[in-house]
Amino acid sequence: MAQRKLGRTADQRKALLRNQVTNLLWYGRIETTEARAKEVRRVAERLITLAVNEYDKTVEVTKETHNDKGQLVTLNLVNDAPSKLHARRMIMSYLYELKDVQRADEDKADWKERTKDVKYPVVEKLFREYGPKFRARNEEKKCAGGYTRIYKLGPRRGDAAEMCVIEIL
Repeated sequence: MAQRKLGRTADQRKALLRNQVTNLLWYGRIETTEARAKEVRRVAERLITLAVNEYDKTVEVTKETHNDKGQLVTLNLVNDAPSKLHARRMIMSYLYELKDVQRADEDKADWKERTKDVKYPVVEKLFREYGPKFRARNEEKKCAGGYTRIYKLGPRRGDAAEMCVIEIL
């Protein structure tokens, strides 16, 4: 599959795209050059499509274990279905891991409580926010794709590269 080389070696190009896609999914919009934005769009749309197709596929499991006192305890757990687990692992293999930051109006205990069950915040954002949002949009409009938008800003001062803002709708 052909792709733009962006004036970089393969490992630099892959790292650049991973970084920009991760930041686009986390912050919702980034400013970059037009060529980079078009490459970021390709990757981001594929990852969002994975999340849209798999976000609601879960399996309820009952598990019996022994507690500290030796008593038999039955737990009802909700796990990812195999297809969702595969999609999650594919997304995690591409995106960088970002940590959720502490808000200004939040103390450390509240921040720890809010983030204790979220190990990979970007992946969770894909499955919890973008998946349901874009599935509803796709069903309403009877289409798929088109999750990002690119606005041109004009040439950059210095090298006159065409600058753009890419954002998730």
